[in-house]
Amino acid sequence: MDDHHKRVIETALLCAQEPLTITDITRLFADDVVSAEIDDVLLDLQREWQDKGMELVHIATGWRFQSRLSMREYLDRLTPEKPPRYSRAVMETLAIIAYRQPVTRGEIEEIRGVAVSSNVMKQLEDRGWVEVIGHKETIGRPGLYATTKQFLDDLSLTNLQSLPILEDSAPMAAAEQLGQAVMEFDPTATVETVVELDENGQEIIKIDFETAEETAETMEVIQEVPPESEDKTDETK
Repeated sequence: MDDHHKRVIETALLCAQEPLTITDITRLFADDVVSAEIDDVLLDLQREWQDKGMELVHIATGWRFQSRLSMREYLDRLTPEKPPRYSRAVMETLAIIAYRQPVTRGEIEEIRGVAVSSNVMKQLEDRGWVEVIGHKETIGRPGLYATTKQFLDDLSLTNLQSLPILEDSAPMAAAEQLGQAVMEFDPTATVETVVELDENGQEIIKIDFETAEETAETMEVIQEVPPESEDKTDETK
């Protein structure tokens, strides 16, 4: 491809509101363009932008230009609204789903060692990072959770094989590694209700909370919950 074709592709990528696939880029030209030629141009553009504040990345849904993470602290000063900060519970749950998918809510709770709040799952689903892709053929047919293409796009990943390699299998270690990407991880953010059993087999509900004016405090409420009310314990705040 000549410089003109290269300039067209670069301009389209800079102006596009969504990632562009190879098929999208092919439609830029009236004449027949070979996909391999487009691949070569994209790699050339990546090299040309490697020393700049923007970078060309290949993600799950195509190619796009984006600012480098090293520029985030400066760009944030132009944005009055800060991105949401995610709690330890949200990050651990997301990490388990990302590395163990497809996985049921019960399996997530078994790995974390605590109950998972419905609010945590709702946060991840509302963000578009996880979804139910089926049901496990067992008692109750629980939903199987997996990550979405939106999750890959937000982390600038091409596929699940591009996830960081875990040096520690602990959920928190995985959460911190994911947190180094584009999402904001706040270890002091509100954590969902954690349910543990005491020596007598009773459920201990710990509630972590903090406000802008008060230091976070931990409260423990011990109560016996019948099996049919198990879902309600997740909602207790």
